[in-house]
Amino acid sequence: MTRPLRADARRNRERLVAEARAAFLADGTGASLEEIARRAGVGIGTLYRHFPRREDLLDAVFQGEVDALLDLGRELARADDAFAALSSWLRAVVDRHRAWQAIAAATGQDRPNATLAASRVPVERAGKTLLARAHKAGEADKNVTIADLLRLAGAIGQAAEETPDDPKLPDRLLRLVLAGLRAQPGTGKRAR
Repeated sequence: MTRPLRADARRNRERLVAEARAAFLADGTGASLEEIARRAGVGIGTLYRHFPRREDLLDAVFQGEVDALLDLGRELARADDAFAALSSWLRAVVDRHRAWQAIAAATGQDRPNATLAASRVPVERAGKTLLARAHKAGEADKNVTIADLLRLAGAIGQAAEETPDDPKLPDRLLRLVLAGLRAQPGTGKRAR
């Protein structure tokens, strides 16, 4: 059984994860661990005590992204406007795509990664809850599944990665997906 971290150790760990996320997004997953430690205001030994391997730090960053997405899903599940809640959550999925792809590439697509694999079910569950609310409200095409939407969000993220000179591309593509999600099949009318 692991003991909870002391408050100062927990703060150090949180700063390390936050700085690692920023560094990995800016410089790739090969970013300097010494620089991450420096920016977090700790020594390299503190970084290695918390994260003995680079993959441990990558997993912590990824888990932080997943946790933030799940927290957002829980918060949005209480929102009055079911379609706006689903839209906000999908935007967050698209925004996190770059971090997820970088981590997946760095940890090796060919080896199983427990953090990546374990996140799939709770992320899908959070999305299903939001989509079910939009279905129930008559705001979303009932033929669309959360798997469909997650694939589309991933495709938008991939397109954004491949087109860095067009920062508005993800928003445009997501608007198209959301407009299609609202359309009633076969009628061309919007759901209401």
